[in-house]
Amino acid sequence: MTNDDLRFAHELADTADAVTTERFRALDLQVDTKPDLTPVSEADRRAEEVIRAAVASSGRREGVLGEEFGDDGGDAKWIVDPIDGTTNFVRGVPVWATLLALQRDGVVDVALVSAPALGRRWWALRGGGAFADGERCAVSRVARIEDAAVSTTSARRMPDGWRTIVQRAWSNRGLGDFWQHCLVAEGALEIACDSVMEVWDYASVKFLVEEAGGRCTTYDGGEPAAKQSFVTTNGLLHDEAVALLGTA
Repeated sequence: MTNDDLRFAHELADTADAVTTERFRALDLQVDTKPDLTPVSEADRRAEEVIRAAVASSGRREGVLGEEFGDDGGDAKWIVDPIDGTTNFVRGVPVWATLLALQRDGVVDVALVSAPALGRRWWALRGGGAFADGERCAVSRVARIEDAAVSTTSARRMPDGWRTIVQRAWSNRGLGDFWQHCLVAEGALEIACDSVMEVWDYASVKFLVEEAGGRCTTYDGGEPAAKQSFVTTNGLLHDEAVALLGTA
């Protein structure tokens, strides 16, 4: 990891933001349905295209693993979700972001989350900590679920144990997608959950939360993986949260 990696991550985010912000709330936005029944807009595809073009022309000899156009292969690649929160994007809700993570030999070294409609950007560097709009951030020190703020993207997909967490928690929100995990990294939430994630969904936020001092696993405590559940916490509540989420 170098400062050049982070600078390039910001350049990629700037390039994507120029595309996504121009098409956000556009009356002529074209939206299709993918085979998995999730929405995809022309902006999703175009944002990934401009990221791929920037990576290819950079001379850095890196590839892209993207949600819309697949994996170039190779040992060094940018893991890209051009618009995380497409459902929000196409409905005019400003909670969406471009997610970037630079992976070398299977290890993420740099991650960046850019949410231009929120006016927010988060990033992290391996061993260098996590940042929100340039200010170092860290997870909270809340040690009881009764004092915790918790969130999930879709409550209807959650296991029964989530109801116990909600009933005990101080605050329960459905902030959703990347944002809730970034808020865990900032210390504004203590537990955030998604029932199903792909690598482009979790690579950047996992790294951000871990560099902020938190923990990330599947609901059963395993290493995050494609098409598996995903939970981020401030670390202090992780074991208890996983024990409850693993309840059938």
